[in-house]
Amino acid sequence: MINHWMQAAVTSPDASRYIFKNESIPPFSPFHVKVGVYNNKGEGPFGPVTTIYSAEEEPSRAPSRVRAKSLSASEVEVSWKPLPWSTSRTRIMGYELRYWSTKDRPDTASVMRTVGNRTSAVIRGLDPSSTYYIKLKTYNSAGVGPDSAVVNVTTKRPPPSQSPLKVMWNATDSKLILKWDHVKALENESEVMGYKVMYKQSRQSRPSVVETNSTFLELSLPVDEDYIIQIKPVSEGGEGSSSKQITIPRIAGGHARTGNENRCSRHAENLRLQHSCSSWFSLTH
Repeated sequence: MINHWMQAAVTSPDASRYIFKNESIPPFSPFHVKVGVYNNKGEGPFGPVTTIYSAEEEPSRAPSRVRAKSLSASEVEVSWKPLPWSTSRTRIMGYELRYWSTKDRPDTASVMRTVGNRTSAVIRGLDPSSTYYIKLKTYNSAGVGPDSAVVNVTTKRPPPSQSPLKVMWNATDSKLILKWDHVKALENESEVMGYKVMYKQSRQSRPSVVETNSTFLELSLPVDEDYIIQIKPVSEGGEGSSSKQITIPRIAGGHARTGNENRCSRHAENLRLQHSCSSWFSLTH
């Protein structure tokens, strides 16, 4: 409840701010303010009442229960227990994360800030198979609070560097069937967990995506236009290298078409392709 208004005059017509000083004002105290205009004829109307706050204190507590887990070869997720959003003397505007790897010094740590009362954040752009150290602080307009305990996390091994090879396809007027060789990860890479198949009609800008844990995929698609296909392996380290872009021509006259990315018999008849690419088969009966 407003008991009384204090009033101050700012004599410059170009002024856009006013500073009220009082050493007895507690931190983060609310004030109701309204601004009006005047001239030698008298006072004009006042604007709407706005609530502002006096300067606050820096946060005095550190985040607790800080945890970190690796999401991929380049990402980790950090979580923590949130602090009270505001008190009588301070408030929290967000959290500041500092992180560095074993090959770096703590004073060269990278900094990432969150906004609002979040309880987790994802750090991206990290090196694979690397250990990182992370600590948190809260911050507000007055500064930052104390450091949390330091936690460490190791990113996963990188995804496979080899792309799927010998991608072969068979198409009818209603189906598209794909087959490819299994990708074997190198010793320092994450094992392949499955594959992501991206396909689109040639006139579309964004592909559809299907995930599978096998090297064989059947899609129920009307093959009345050209399709563009790409396949990439998926591992716990992330997505691996994509296969070459493969264009599958539309069905003409209702006859099935077959082929592979090496074009071993791209324009051959089905039976001829069956003999030249022994790992594939014709779907035409």
